[in-house]
Amino acid sequence: MGSLAPRTEVGQDSGVTDISDNRPSPRAPGQARDVPLDAHLHTDLSPDSQVPMELYAAQAFERGIPEIALTDHLDFMPGAPAYEYADYPRRERMIRELQERWAGKVTIRFGVELTYETRYESEIRKHLASHRYDYILGTCHAMSDGPYARSRIASFVEGKTIAEAVAPYFAEVAGAIRSGFFDTIGHLDMVKLWLNPWFKATDFAAIPEAYEPLLAALVESGSALEVNSSGLRHPTGETYPGPWVVRRFHDLGGRRVTTGSDSHLPHCFAFGLEEACEIVAAAGFDRLTLQRAVDRGDLVLPERFHRKV
Repeated sequence: MGSLAPRTEVGQDSGVTDISDNRPSPRAPGQARDVPLDAHLHTDLSPDSQVPMELYAAQAFERGIPEIALTDHLDFMPGAPAYEYADYPRRERMIRELQERWAGKVTIRFGVELTYETRYESEIRKHLASHRYDYILGTCHAMSDGPYARSRIASFVEGKTIAEAVAPYFAEVAGAIRSGFFDTIGHLDMVKLWLNPWFKATDFAAIPEAYEPLLAALVESGSALEVNSSGLRHPTGETYPGPWVVRRFHDLGGRRVTTGSDSHLPHCFAFGLEEACEIVAAAGFDRLTLQRAVDRGDLVLPERFHRKV
């Protein structure tokens, strides 16, 4: 897995190092405080993180973030990093015990980041039918046998337009949306990261027609759109997806959004969530969402975000 893009955060989606302290910005993103939720976190039960789950709970309490979702990776391709990495009973037991320890201080959700691939849809369906989670996040990744793998991406991109280069990834995202499996679709266009040496984030704004079917399907599905702030630590320099996509989702009738830092390292917890919440508010949303079809008043964005709209 991974990409050819230089220096970003260690993790399943990248495989290189963190640049969060080196990215120039009028207001450099940092670890947020007093936001409702960080709904995308990886612990040492993911193959690409060593963060104890207790540390995230402590950070949330210290930063005034009342709710978190622990969304460790689950892959279905044999040989993939998160294929049978941590067994379900152990994960559930550890997180339920953590919930008890932090009851009344931080609400902790037993989540999962499930890698969607059309070829494994039957296996995914069977897993979800027999395993219970508080929160199910669906994402697509650069699998080792796919076009975005480091060993393949250069030859794959050669001679292609940006629309052609993103097509395989967006096709899988469309499959994830249509499946109906997920509370939320995460990092909708993380393909920006892997294509960064050839196409910049600004190039993606020139192909709104590639996003339109995904957003329309997402509206119809009722699933939430994640504003994933990890792009603010990556060479892409913007969230996944960017602000214009979140606005378009709202204009098309989208009603559910959430935010997640996609942290794999202690200093990335809640990183960029202030900016992500600003994007959500500017697009016209007044609250975040966790479980699908649950409208919760306690996830309303703080007043400071609405003043900036």
